[in-house]
Amino acid sequence: MQDLSSYFLIQKDITYLNFGAFGACVRPVFERYQQYQFELETEPAQFMTVNGPKYLEASRKALGGYINCHHDDVVYVMNPSYAVNIVAKSLQLKPGDEILTTNIEYGACDKTWSYYCNKTGATYKRQPINLPLQNKDEFVAQLFSGLTDKTKLIFISHLTSSTGLRLPVEEVVAKAKEHKLLTFIDGAHGPAHVEADMQKIGADIYTGACHKWMMTPKGSSFFYCRKELQHLFDPLIISWGFNALFPSPSRFIDYHQLQGTRDFSAFLTIPDAITFMQEHNWPAVSTTYKKMAKDNAEIFCNLFGTKPLAPLTDDFFGQMLSAEIKTGQPEKLQRLLFEEYKVEIPVMRHGDKVFIRYSLNAFNTQKDLDTLFDAIKDIQKKTSLIEN
Repeated sequence: MQDLSSYFLIQKDITYLNFGAFGACVRPVFERYQQYQFELETEPAQFMTVNGPKYLEASRKALGGYINCHHDDVVYVMNPSYAVNIVAKSLQLKPGDEILTTNIEYGACDKTWSYYCNKTGATYKRQPINLPLQNKDEFVAQLFSGLTDKTKLIFISHLTSSTGLRLPVEEVVAKAKEHKLLTFIDGAHGPAHVEADMQKIGADIYTGACHKWMMTPKGSSFFYCRKELQHLFDPLIISWGFNALFPSPSRFIDYHQLQGTRDFSAFLTIPDAITFMQEHNWPAVSTTYKKMAKDNAEIFCNLFGTKPLAPLTDDFFGQMLSAEIKTGQPEKLQRLLFEEYKVEIPVMRHGDKVFIRYSLNAFNTQKDLDTLFDAIKDIQKKTSLIEN
């Protein structure tokens, strides 16, 4: 496989194993981003009112083709948390309503749902998932054991942040349809990492980040909603799109896209990112790094005396993998790895557990993982930060 590391702007003196956190923009896409920003500053009025909306439509068409949906069924947002706020605020929750989820979801989304449930008297039901998982059916059974006649919506991640696990969203959506329940998938780690086909997944709502695995500039994500439900969701900011003087064919787009002065240049680079991936055979690149992630799983887990969180197959893992680690000072461990060993990797609290996660992309090599493993062994020899 060709060496693609030169396309990334990541510091060369850092062993960067945290692609899943914020992604990393590739050079051609970043340069296109700067060109849009320059155009904005040299003729702001034309960019904001004439050219920008045309660019946005072209970008949504490219994204719609990539995730297999109509371009008027997807709107850009800054991050998936923004989309979760749109849905949670608009859902008109009532006392007794339940949002069914798992206990391994992303913390910011947990906080959002908890806030709106507390405000309305609804319940955010974090169904316990026993790890390690054995198979997809086991996960579905564990999740749906929390189903009641009060369940209003099922909310789960496509891939969870702390565990790195790919969840069986297609199976969850199919079972939810049997119960006539709404489904909302948090696909922050989905697009360009695993297949994120809106028709195949079949969820009512899906939010995904482009600035992670699609390698676009920070603050570029999307909110997809099935057309029949779009009228349910108000924008977080009411602006020119409400009762628009010149409405487009889509109220969904008008409401959520036209929100005053903001630099939306990052959204415009999605076509460039898709082109970059096509030119460099990204499915093959992704397959290489999925294999590397799984091939190193046993070594990684053995360092901490634990086991992989699920069978080491594509059903459960992509290009990132987590291991449970026993440490009472995860923040101190994370800083030590970075400051003393120049290894960028998250060490994350999640409930009463702590996970350490590597996530890989086209600039990584086996040497990077070996550097991590050597650093952990050295820390285990010199400190008591990692418990046996």
